[in-house]
Amino acid sequence: MSMPSLRNDWVVMAIFAAAVLTAPIWLSPVGAGYPDLLQKFAIFGLFAIGFNILFGLTGYLSFGHAVFLGVGSYTAVWSFKLLTMNVLPAIALSILVAGIFAVVIGYLSLRRSGIYFSILTLAFAQMSYNLAYSVLTPITNGETGLQLTMQDARIFDEPTTSGLPSTELFGMSMSGYSGFYFCAVLLIIGFFISLRIFRSPFGLKLLAIKSNQTRMRYTGFNTKPYLLAAFIISGMYAGLAGSLMAVTDPLAGAERMQWTASGEVVLMTILGGVGTLIGPLLGAGIIKYFENIFSALNPGELHQIFSWLPDWLENIVVAISSEFVGDGWHMTLGLSFMLVVIFLPGGVIEGVGRAYTKIRTLLKSDEANESDESVLEPEPVLSAEKE
Repeated sequence: MSMPSLRNDWVVMAIFAAAVLTAPIWLSPVGAGYPDLLQKFAIFGLFAIGFNILFGLTGYLSFGHAVFLGVGSYTAVWSFKLLTMNVLPAIALSILVAGIFAVVIGYLSLRRSGIYFSILTLAFAQMSYNLAYSVLTPITNGETGLQLTMQDARIFDEPTTSGLPSTELFGMSMSGYSGFYFCAVLLIIGFFISLRIFRSPFGLKLLAIKSNQTRMRYTGFNTKPYLLAAFIISGMYAGLAGSLMAVTDPLAGAERMQWTASGEVVLMTILGGVGTLIGPLLGAGIIKYFENIFSALNPGELHQIFSWLPDWLENIVVAISSEFVGDGWHMTLGLSFMLVVIFLPGGVIEGVGRAYTKIRTLLKSDEANESDESVLEPEPVLSAEKE
């Protein structure tokens, strides 16, 4: 990689890290600056980044990625129950176990491509979801979900007598803003790894597979190891996200493996921009903002928001907008998704790019008009010399 490109990547990383670490400040005006929602932004951002490595670079659409999210959560909670409440072993084990599951599922699913691959991954996820409710109940605790108890071994921790312990990192609690900043650091690291993959020869090979896998095979290039590697990396990202869900809230349930969770990350990636670096993060942020902010609005709060309008107009606006918030927030999300797919196939990132191009064009045209006017201005006539 050339030095200018490497320098640009470090600039991107510096801007991204600054934006993530200062999120509590610039998200507060829109009501999203509290720790629980910030943690969700970071966790599902990691989930979407990992999914984008598979879908964005190879074009292989997985409908079963939530299985790795659930596996990561279960592994982390078992680590808290058997080993220690320190989050580092839980995260390491979750990534490892999710990677092992990804090897098995990826090896079998990648025997097919296109819609058949998508259906296979969905089948594996639903099978895992049903097993968690039936055969694997001794491990998953079925419908109740896996939770901490006073009788847990925790062989590396001292016994507790004053209630259930909380997750910690060398004595620092993983709740509140400390939990968010821990997730934020991992998000920055995950984004950096994704950036390096996109810029690497490995990433270029994945893009070539997406462009024309058949032609690559005709040249004698074996695409399967690269696809499997992308699938495993993507699954490990999902396992990391699942472990962070358990870190911020130490319980795990089979609902994290449900097909709706897999569909959610697909929506996040498409909404933000498939194959882009920032797009999936934006998609995750938009969906989680709708889910947590729009779903909490009620007519009383809408009246406060639009109180500056005349009473008759305020009542009309509140009556219309109330259908798109609260229980109807899914309608807002659905309409937003439809508009993006129809008018911005490249996602929100494409809209940002178009707006930037338009602004640059307008600024350049203004500069050109000013320069033309200066050229056309007549030169001042010199006064005649006095006789």
